[in-house]
Amino acid sequence: MDTTLTLLDLCGAVALLLWGIHMVQTGVQRALGPHLRRLLGVALGNRVKALAAGLGVTALLQSSTATGLMVASFAGAGLVAVVPALAVMLGANIGTTLIVQALSFDVARVAPVLVLVGVILFRRGAEPRTRDLGRAAIGLGLMLMALARLVEVITPYEDVPALRVLLGAVATDRLIALVIGAVLTWAAHSSVAIVLLVMSFTKAGVLPLEAGMALVLGANLGSALNPVLEGSRDGEAAGRRVALGNLLTRALGCAVALPCLGLIGPLLVTWQPDLSRAVADFHTAFNLALALVFLPALTPFAAMLRRLVPERIAAHDPGQPIHLDEAALETPPVALGAAGREALRMADVLAEMTGGAGEALTGGDRTKVAQIRRMDDTLDRLNAAIKAYLVRLDPEALSEDDERRVATLIAFTTNLEHAGDILSRNVMTHAAKRLKRGLTFSAEGKAEVEALLARLQANLSAAGAAFLTEDPRAARRLADEKAVFRDLEARATENHFRRLREAGSGHGAGPGPAEATALYPDLVRDLKRVNDHLVAGAAYPILERGGALRASRLEGP
Repeated sequence: MDTTLTLLDLCGAVALLLWGIHMVQTGVQRALGPHLRRLLGVALGNRVKALAAGLGVTALLQSSTATGLMVASFAGAGLVAVVPALAVMLGANIGTTLIVQALSFDVARVAPVLVLVGVILFRRGAEPRTRDLGRAAIGLGLMLMALARLVEVITPYEDVPALRVLLGAVATDRLIALVIGAVLTWAAHSSVAIVLLVMSFTKAGVLPLEAGMALVLGANLGSALNPVLEGSRDGEAAGRRVALGNLLTRALGCAVALPCLGLIGPLLVTWQPDLSRAVADFHTAFNLALALVFLPALTPFAAMLRRLVPERIAAHDPGQPIHLDEAALETPPVALGAAGREALRMADVLAEMTGGAGEALTGGDRTKVAQIRRMDDTLDRLNAAIKAYLVRLDPEALSEDDERRVATLIAFTTNLEHAGDILSRNVMTHAAKRLKRGLTFSAEGKAEVEALLARLQANLSAAGAAFLTEDPRAARRLADEKAVFRDLEARATENHFRRLREAGSGHGAGPGPAEATALYPDLVRDLKRVNDHLVAGAAYPILERGGALRASRLEGP
């Protein structure tokens, strides 16, 4: 019974440590995420600045994975070359060691103070950033409490035979210890947590220093496995090169350091008798050594990665998302950027559908009708994929701006999908009817249809620009187009009756311009509905947020 309770106590302390790390990461990310991303983007000019930026950003975020996702998104968009991106990752690996260094000192006494300050900031803060920093302070306090509790739980049981057998297997085989450290880090998604656990076991005397160092090597390797194993296989080659390059540098470092642990251990103890601090120092020294060795060699290393991960030239399923990186879900700003890029792909598909609709309505190509209906299926699949992706974001990690962007994304993609439905089901029905009956528009009617479709194409481009920039001026210009299409619909009705009168009322006239003209009002109405969805999806969310949108067009009582 005592063993079971102790195990539960140990698991609870580990869970508290992981939750504290999660709170620190989400708090800092929500408070400073956009600023850190901007800092990272500015510092990517050369490898030295990139290394320093990666170190600083990761020291605050306490997640080299989050930093790596930001860099991978820059690389995938073509905004940064592979060399500075790899330099950022070398710096990020050093940055993760800084909190380990800080917690290697006896700072458990400040844990209650951090929790108290964090609660006050979280409950009393007027600004969202203040509350988010309070969240980070609470998380740091919980981490310190969890570490202190781990030592308390482990120390009385260091002579338990079962524990000695388990840790003896780890201590006698460095390779097993490295694999265990890598697997635990991959499962926990945090090298910081695993290294802190190893420090606690070493401090309690239940784990020898050499085994602890092997576990630390495994933790370094495991943290580089996550982006490679869980990243999108269909992502951009540049982003995959960064993830693979980070894994290879750590794997090579582990291959060199593991056989040398027998020599490193005694030297380290001579310099640092405190075993817990010795583990932290080894963790930092390992990542510093990797940076010193690989930073000058990044150019040929990047060339090798380009050969290992070439650009893909195979045809891609248009309904398959290409930007929705699974690993980016841990970093909401990056994930939202990926979803935004996928939404713009939907806009491109809708633009192609609109162009094809013009050929089907005014030309004689029957295959366009089937093509547009297939493209509507593509829109449906992309819309479903984006929504499923956004649903998987952790609500606790979303800031107010992130939640607003999620709502904007859903409004934009939903309206694009509805616009595609109208083109596929309604407009293409008109086109199929015209082709089946051999109808032709009059010269005037054909010119009007072409002008309407051209205007709709222009509005679709404006909708994509407004969605991307969130500029109120662009949104207002797009919203004005709703009144323009309303006037065009009224004018189309007048022109319809005028043409019918000129053709002799249109009854008994047989197939020809008169009957084709009868399709025109319905066609204009459907094109107006497509435009309405563009306005509702791209312009209205921006105008509503700025207080420039009325709740109703009705006059007051």
